[in-house]
Amino acid sequence: MIANYIDWNPSPEIFKIGPFAIRYYSLMFVIAFMLGLHLMKKIFIEDKIPLEKLDSLFIYVVISTLIGARLGHFLFYDPAFLFEKPLEVILPFRFSPKFEFTGFAGLASHGAAIGIIIGLYFYSKKILKKPLLYILDRVVVVSSIGGAFVRLGNLMNSEIIGKPTNSDYGFVFQRLGEDFPRHPAQLYEAISYVVIFAILWFIYWKTDKKQKIGYIFGLYFVLMWSARFVVEFFKEKQVEGGENWFLDLNTGQVLSIPLILIGLYLMFKAKKA
Repeated sequence: MIANYIDWNPSPEIFKIGPFAIRYYSLMFVIAFMLGLHLMKKIFIEDKIPLEKLDSLFIYVVISTLIGARLGHFLFYDPAFLFEKPLEVILPFRFSPKFEFTGFAGLASHGAAIGIIIGLYFYSKKILKKPLLYILDRVVVVSSIGGAFVRLGNLMNSEIIGKPTNSDYGFVFQRLGEDFPRHPAQLYEAISYVVIFAILWFIYWKTDKKQKIGYIFGLYFVLMWSARFVVEFFKEKQVEGGENWFLDLNTGQVLSIPLILIGLYLMFKAKKA
């Protein structure tokens, strides 16, 4: 019988010079932000927004994403580390057992979502001079495709792994010292994000829903966090202990539920500007 599993053992580093390494994960982040910038330019032109305001948007999104995702990871999954080694949370370095450039590994999508909303609140008030939901409706159209690249980075790192398939289907993560297949949960999530991007892109360009302030943002929350809720069934726990909530839901699923409800509320509340 032909095996359906894939032996997965890529190096997470593209190349390394001394303690500094260029990692696939970091590259995926750069691609995500640059692609997002390109697509947002098209949206700004369509909405007749001065392109000089796009540079400020890029800075606000990058900073708020990294801070929110980084803090969110430790607040939701490893709060003790946040207080024990706060500098290693903020900086892309590890000081013990030896100094090492780590990049910003350990990023929570729920924290990123909160960080971006806070960052865009200040952007909308200080730079754009439009309602917060106006810019959120546009940013989320392209953010899901960025999330797909981030999950591909997780795959290259052999992290956020799936549960064992108990069959000959799946990925064998040899870097983890394993010899049995797991669900490629990173790919499941990446593919779902590409589908969400296609849906939102179509709705923005081919329908009049962008005239209803908050509708696209609400739909994004419903689609994104519903996909995340489902994919979590195939993921292993990210932190040992404290992950099981009611009905055996994990932290990622519990955090997704209120965001889905917020999305539904925004969709039904949205009215044409």
